[in-house]
Amino acid sequence: MGKIRGGEGSNRVSIVVGLIILVVIAGFAAVVFVTMRQNAAAAPPAGVQEFDESKGVNNHTQAPVNYDQNPPAGGPHNPVWQNQDFYDKPVHNENAVHTMEHGAVWITYSPDLPQDQKDKLQDIVKSQNCLLASPYPDLPAGVPIVASAWGKQLQIKSADDPDLAQFISAYRKGPQTPEPQAACIGGTSSTVSS
Repeated sequence: MGKIRGGEGSNRVSIVVGLIILVVIAGFAAVVFVTMRQNAAAAPPAGVQEFDESKGVNNHTQAPVNYDQNPPAGGPHNPVWQNQDFYDKPVHNENAVHTMEHGAVWITYSPDLPQDQKDKLQDIVKSQNCLLASPYPDLPAGVPIVASAWGKQLQIKSADDPDLAQFISAYRKGPQTPEPQAACIGGTSSTVSS
């Protein structure tokens, strides 16, 4: 082993320092890029309807509710929330609205939606918490899917529509949620026919 000459040692130090600076810059750029992508993904899609549901927050009732929207996007609701899940039978509006108060996105679909579309919705719902999907016989004519969150709603053409994923990203436990720390499980799994 020979002695390191002054010039060689300072060159190695310069190279190491340069590499460290490059790693820090690359890391910072990666964080900025990821943050920008997350913020873009969290932006709501075009066409979201907004409703003032402030009077419905913590407004519990055992009685049936006549909602302003069809399906509802908030308002008075049953004291028991609907459990997150995929349902093949309609659920009670009042329970699903309570789950939306907890930050859920409720995906309602036409009962005659093709099975492959129902399967896709089921995959979406099972892949994340605070999502529920159920058939809704009274959807507006020609609308196969409606995504609803507290005070927000969007008509969707297909389960493959990227607007559905964007709506979920923007509103599942989103800033509009009255009770973001509340659970989407531990309620009821009953359906209209049970």
